[in-house]
Amino acid sequence: MTEETILMAHVQRVLAADASGHSLDHIQRVVATTRTLLAQTPEADARVAVAAAMLHDTYDDKLVADVPAAKAATQAAMTAAGLRATEQTAILTIIDHMSFKHSLAGHQVLSLEGQLVQDADRLDAIGAIGIARTMMYGGAHASKLYDPALPPRTALTAATYRNEESTIINHFHEKLLTLAAQMNTPAAKRIAAHRQQVMLDFLAEFTAEWQGQS
Repeated sequence: MTEETILMAHVQRVLAADASGHSLDHIQRVVATTRTLLAQTPEADARVAVAAAMLHDTYDDKLVADVPAAKAATQAAMTAAGLRATEQTAILTIIDHMSFKHSLAGHQVLSLEGQLVQDADRLDAIGAIGIARTMMYGGAHASKLYDPALPPRTALTAATYRNEESTIINHFHEKLLTLAAQMNTPAAKRIAAHRQQVMLDFLAEFTAEWQGQS
């Protein structure tokens, strides 16, 4: 078995049953986008970046019940795939610092490879795919779709991000519409600009329809 086959088999074991927008198709898109960004960043370590893109959700605390055990399993999969200790450390460091939640605790310094994977992951959170995934995540967690009496939160912290009442539509304002400005690479910024407009158009139409104006 190849390195990537071993890693993807581990990803499939962890995420096969996911119904929140973090299943294998999400991983495949993030990997594909990471490869696209790598083509324009030849100085980056492709092996580290692609592996991090594959594994970035395998011990996410919103997806697994036992984070330490899941992280240990991910490290075991990397060892089985033949990744060196230095590569494993680089990959785990990327995964541990790339999330939006972690950025709320303060600026996270990422390696070049980490910046590429973070951009790829965030690009999959916006645009048409991002809209669909947001609805999937909200449905999986029985979130309220929209409530005009519950405005978007403006002072999110790592502690309050997932622990206070909000709505699916608020999530666009609280997180998704902020991501385009946070992209690391020029290529990601260009893609994000288009996807940002897709979301803005959707929200404008949603508001008009909610108010019976469209």
